[in-house]
Amino acid sequence: MTAPTTAPAEAPHTNAHIDPAAQVADAGFVPVQTRSERPHSFEPGDFGTPTGREVNWKHTPVAQLAPLFEKAPTNDGVSVSFAAGEQYAAAPLAVGAAPRGEFFLAEDVTAAVAWQGSGEALHIRIPREEEVAEPIVLDIRGLGADRRADAHIVIEALEHSTATVVLQHSGSAQYAQNVEIIARDGSKLTVVSLQRWADDAIHAAAHQARVDADATLKHFVISFGGGIVRVNPSVELSGNGSEGYLYGLSYADAGQHLESQVYLHHKGAHTTGDVLYKGALQGESAHSVWIGDVLIGKDATGTDSYEANRNLVLTEGARADSIPNLEIETGDILGAGHASATGRFDDEQLFYLQARGITEEEARRLVVLGFLSDIVQRLGIPEMEAELLAAIEAELAEVSA
Repeated sequence: MTAPTTAPAEAPHTNAHIDPAAQVADAGFVPVQTRSERPHSFEPGDFGTPTGREVNWKHTPVAQLAPLFEKAPTNDGVSVSFAAGEQYAAAPLAVGAAPRGEFFLAEDVTAAVAWQGSGEALHIRIPREEEVAEPIVLDIRGLGADRRADAHIVIEALEHSTATVVLQHSGSAQYAQNVEIIARDGSKLTVVSLQRWADDAIHAAAHQARVDADATLKHFVISFGGGIVRVNPSVELSGNGSEGYLYGLSYADAGQHLESQVYLHHKGAHTTGDVLYKGALQGESAHSVWIGDVLIGKDATGTDSYEANRNLVLTEGARADSIPNLEIETGDILGAGHASATGRFDDEQLFYLQARGITEEEARRLVVLGFLSDIVQRLGIPEMEAELLAAIEAELAEVSA
């Protein structure tokens, strides 16, 4: 990859975190074998146009994402407003203005497009040692299926602060988005990305986070709506004693494509990581994609890490792709593992419930709710938990209708 022509004033990283992608060089197509070797650039042209043959694009309908491979001509496709917590909005960040780019590295063409297309980044800043009791909620509303927008958002929790930030997406748009998350020493930060787009929305997002010493990040990707939704979180546990908890919930209907490629890099010593994504699918051509990569670096002694993906296929014609990967560069760890499972209803569970007088329809509803509510209950936001459980109930009603 060539060096970016528009980059942060200081770029502390020289190595990339990219999943097997296509590396465009003079020699032609050179596949990258591990996530940690991905190339990076802030120039969209350095990535070329995805063809669907690249490893990090081969499960994605690239033709439908094509509008996001070039900068938005007018960048007016979404409206952005605070539903709560506007007082934590700091001055916007131009390219080169810290902390924008302190950690973020564009790893694919849509991230590079979002970087170049967003002249100013929204900056949410939690002051040092402040405990924010209520969630900070950012409403991102699409203004039309043919409207384009690019965005870069920086969420920064200063030392020993505590906060929850919710990014909620609705309406319809063609939206390329970067979210740069910095959890400084001793902070406790929760970030929730909620996708409840209309069925014709297209959304590609790169979430990249650095978690410093003794800090904790909880990161949620919750996708119910949208035609094509690809939200890829990448979290680096850089500081000693840092913790990262990456959770996901998706419910794909007919014709929907919901995707997350998750990367967790244990870099500091005595770090703890947990990745759990769950999905349900129903309807013809409903498609979910989960690719999980965990890297335990050579200095990440004392690491405790686990990643898992579980999918429940509710109807014929739905498909879930699930690929876990684990790379370990030191043997001095507490534990590491990964798991993936995709299947239909457990007949034994249904039989058990029906044997106690519960109808088959109600038994199926209870099984799905029990399966997905595990993620919902980890949010710790009662109002949102109730809203999501109601959304799951509404989805289930469509199956039985």
